[in-house]
Amino acid sequence: MKSEILATAFLGLAVRSIISLYSYSGFDTPPMHGDYEAQRHWQEITVNLDVGEWYTNSSNNDLLYWGLDYPPLTAYHSYLVGRIAKSIDPHFVELHKSRGFESKKHKRFMRATVVTADVLIYLPAILLVVYCMEKTFQSNDKLFLFMLISVYPGQILIDNGHFQYNNISLAFAAVAIAAIFSNRFYAASFFFTLALNYKQMELYHSLPFFAFLLGECVGQKSFTSFAAKISRIATIVLATFAILWLPWLGSLQAALQVLHRLFPVARGVFEDKVANVWCAVNVVWKLKKHFHNDQMALICIGCTLIAALPTNALLFKRRTKISFLLALFNTSLAFFLFSFQVHEKTILLAALPSLFLLKWWPNEMIMFLEVSVFSMIPLLTRDKLLVPALVSTLAFHLIFKCFNSNSKLNEYPLKYFSIISNIVIVSIVGASLSIPAPSRFPDLWPLIISVISCGHFILFLLWGYFQHFTCKIS
Repeated sequence: MKSEILATAFLGLAVRSIISLYSYSGFDTPPMHGDYEAQRHWQEITVNLDVGEWYTNSSNNDLLYWGLDYPPLTAYHSYLVGRIAKSIDPHFVELHKSRGFESKKHKRFMRATVVTADVLIYLPAILLVVYCMEKTFQSNDKLFLFMLISVYPGQILIDNGHFQYNNISLAFAAVAIAAIFSNRFYAASFFFTLALNYKQMELYHSLPFFAFLLGECVGQKSFTSFAAKISRIATIVLATFAILWLPWLGSLQAALQVLHRLFPVARGVFEDKVANVWCAVNVVWKLKKHFHNDQMALICIGCTLIAALPTNALLFKRRTKISFLLALFNTSLAFFLFSFQVHEKTILLAALPSLFLLKWWPNEMIMFLEVSVFSMIPLLTRDKLLVPALVSTLAFHLIFKCFNSNSKLNEYPLKYFSIISNIVIVSIVGASLSIPAPSRFPDLWPLIISVISCGHFILFLLWGYFQHFTCKIS
């Protein structure tokens, strides 16, 4: 069995290596370049400046040029990678002079850092979740699930193509999920705190963790046990936060500056065309004409909580593995659809629990995962990653069909929805490649893709709620 697991991991690494050969975000597009340059610039800043200056605007740290806007654990990771980069070639991270640095040697180094995180953190983390899910699962089922997760195109295209390190925060979240499954609640608290301190978007997963752990504490037989358990969890979370934020805790202004960078309300409700409700509404009713950013932020918070709280209230009462995964799926999808300042890539946060739900609802989840890649087509097209996106998604679909041939779409609503959805998606992709957008509406195809994807995600949120409130699986 170990050889099969190793072979599956190498398959995932092979796909990542192939996609790494393609272009990346911002390649040869000055003056700002793209996410690749953002990650490189953070290495430059953290290596050359004192830790207290990392989030502060100065002559050496122009926050308008890819200023750090992720939590401290990302900054520490950038520092570590930056030190390695400097030891290989100081030009990679030379202060000021390395802006927009691009070379084949540097690309190989940057790509290697992502693959290293996949090998050391992400793939072991998802394997851990798969083997903690159900004792009743057969080994072949677990191996197949690990294979599907390891070759899921969305995460690979963004991290190994577009260029980011979502694999690290998702890996910490996955280990926290595995800890929940194993009743190791203190470990779950620690690893989820790490995930949240790597990327603030892990707030998408925070309510289910909070509801589950609070429910476990409240469910203790005595007040003494309740107080002891919740105190230990709170101590772990607060101590982890304190250690990671220590350089900024000596000054309220410094801590607030970091928070300001993490939650930039001034940017507006969305930037590019993204497959959520606000972008779809904005097509017919311009939000910026009716609401200031502060007002819109409050509206987003309210709508997100309304969409997310019921599934977490149910999780608080019924704490099972499947209930936890469904709550994670519903909550992250609610956050994606309704929250403030959403990016295309944050659909990966809903994709994580959906990957683990494949065992119970394979046809529904494979459809969701494929739509998640479809929703990112405008971003991937800009990065010249359309070909690997289409090929890897087709391969992902064929692997699922080959190893899941016994699973058929017998339910007619799902069967017809799947057929119609596939026809629409293929037609839109084909049309966008063959029919130029009119000069009057240059963003026509990205907008159509966003709205169609948003419609799918709303239906999946309704489906997730239906399953959570009616599911009999323990």
